[in-house]
Amino acid sequence: MADLEALTGQYDVVVIGGGVVGCAVVRRYALAGRRTLLIEKAADILAGASKGNSALLHTGFDAPEESLELWCMQAGYREFMEIRNRLNLPILHTGAMVIAWSAEEREQLAPMAEKARANGVGDVRILDAAQVREREPALAAAKGALLVPGEHVIDPWSTPLAYARQAMAAGARFAFDAELLGGESCGDGWTLRTSRGEITAGLVVNCAGLYGDVVEQRLLGEATFQIKPRKGQFVVFDKPASRLIGHIILPVPNERTKGVVVSRTIFGNVLVGPTAEEQDDRVRATVSDEQLQLLIEQAGRLVPGLERMPVSAVYAGLRPATERKEYRVRFVPEQRYLVLGGIRSTGLTAALGLAQHAWALTEDGAPAPGADAPELEWPRMPNLAEHLPRDWSQPDHGDIVCHCEMVTRREIDAALNGPLAARDLGGLKRRTRICMGRCQGFYCSASVAQMSAGKFEQPMASGKRT
Repeated sequence: MADLEALTGQYDVVVIGGGVVGCAVVRRYALAGRRTLLIEKAADILAGASKGNSALLHTGFDAPEESLELWCMQAGYREFMEIRNRLNLPILHTGAMVIAWSAEEREQLAPMAEKARANGVGDVRILDAAQVREREPALAAAKGALLVPGEHVIDPWSTPLAYARQAMAAGARFAFDAELLGGESCGDGWTLRTSRGEITAGLVVNCAGLYGDVVEQRLLGEATFQIKPRKGQFVVFDKPASRLIGHIILPVPNERTKGVVVSRTIFGNVLVGPTAEEQDDRVRATVSDEQLQLLIEQAGRLVPGLERMPVSAVYAGLRPATERKEYRVRFVPEQRYLVLGGIRSTGLTAALGLAQHAWALTEDGAPAPGADAPELEWPRMPNLAEHLPRDWSQPDHGDIVCHCEMVTRREIDAALNGPLAARDLGGLKRRTRICMGRCQGFYCSASVAQMSAGKFEQPMASGKRT
């Protein structure tokens, strides 16, 4: 259940933070029969860093060798592939190409291939300029590329929502507008103070993302890491642009960033980004005309046909970077406290692996239920992927409310009234794609306001931002 009643009760596990990692972790413990609660200070899941990810499923080909990040990414990749059909989660099989645009970058491809194979990604291979042109004829002239067949595109929002809904089906509770204010360790667990009441927990798992260090300081008195928000701005080209590329187009990375990616999305658009901009603000990720114009110009240089394509949306997200590159994972067994911090751009892929790692750290290797356990429920997510059948093509959908993204009345009703229902406009967008097309809600927002009346804390008709 999700409600705004006063929080009370005793739980085996309390997960702090409703991003993709928190949703994966609460699923892992709930499926094992633990009394589990997820608390989130926002009105809905995925309201922080997770709402602005680039939706890529990573192989770990370029991750630090023998790192926890690599292990979690590859474990998460494997589990996603094992469970995605049961949850009706789409995948767009694209593969990726790391493009060398200069002779100097071409020299880096062989070491990258060696690193990929050392990381267990053995199907990579180097392409020459002619092979790149054959595979991607709309791309600007390249000197070569590293082909990574296993990199793909997934639904960035339905995926963690599926984890959360399966957790809920297994008995997990979700509490929103519930900020962690503090807590005391009491030997075999915690007494936690939240903005909605006091609860007790046998184990606390800090998945608070951009506020991971704040939560740790409130619980332990000091934090062992510092979040340094890193803003990434994105440009979304309209759906005709998807005809121009087939692969995820990656740059040769540098020490600071993996660079700007050009990729199709599961929703039929082309995404370009992110930038990498340090800032202090953990809440606002504003877009700037200057940076967006640079992204558009760069996209046109890489894929000249994009110069003639309209931009349908721009957005910015924040990544919970820290003062170090690696994940900041630490278990304090005597206090029954675990932090999964500093999970940056690989979090969507690594989330299920991080949940496995959390279980192994806190449960002394006790077996968790496998995907074939007969008692597990498998909620099937509505499909939002452009390359697969959508609800609008099925009978009795009630009419199409959003013609840009072809969102039906039935889809909106289900998102507003079904399990783990949307509690604000952002949540409804992430569940249905409503108001996210080329008109950005100009034509459909009035209908959405009418349908969502009484559902949101801040009604759309009030003029307040949600």
